[in-house]
Amino acid sequence: MSTRLSVEPLVHPTAEVSDTTLGRYTEVAERCRISESVIGDYSYVMQDCGVWCAGIGKFSNIAAAVRINATNHPTWRPTLHHFTYRASDYWEDAGHEEAFFEWRRDNRVTIGHDTWLGHGSTILPGVTVGDGAVIGAGAVVSKDVAPYTIVGGVPAKPIRARFDRRTAERYQALAWWNWNHERLRMALEDFRALSAEAFLEKHSG
Repeated sequence: MSTRLSVEPLVHPTAEVSDTTLGRYTEVAERCRISESVIGDYSYVMQDCGVWCAGIGKFSNIAAAVRINATNHPTWRPTLHHFTYRASDYWEDAGHEEAFFEWRRDNRVTIGHDTWLGHGSTILPGVTVGDGAVIGAGAVVSKDVAPYTIVGGVPAKPIRARFDRRTAERYQALAWWNWNHERLRMALEDFRALSAEAFLEKHSG
């Protein structure tokens, strides 16, 4: 039986969400761990996802087992291990290395509006995924993804554009993801039945 969403975020009891802002009609499914992030209206995160230090737009569709901002280890140091920057976990007289954590935060991930992140995909630090983009299942995204582009593979590479460039630009200008709840309901049948071009002709004015 499906659960009716509302303006109050729906967070499964097994999920851990901290220092995060959740928008209206959002959903966080089982066993997710999300921290220091913003998730926009109508976006959902399915089971077993990990999200850290990310800005996620509206209407983002995030499949199960996705990792957003899989953090980097210090490859330039004598050791990769986190005892160097999480020292207080190991010794009472040593503190965490705050500068290292700030370096990680400087590499925040940005996910655009109306995006789809396929099952098991990984978004690496500092990446921006543009509006309307699709990330294929299992992809590892190490570079920015242009709006309305479908990428896949390891490392992820462009497969094709969802729409031609002009159509994509018109959708970004339309920014339907900013419509209010009532307007979305009024346009529901058009979202279902019209082609991408016909929808623009009717709603872009």
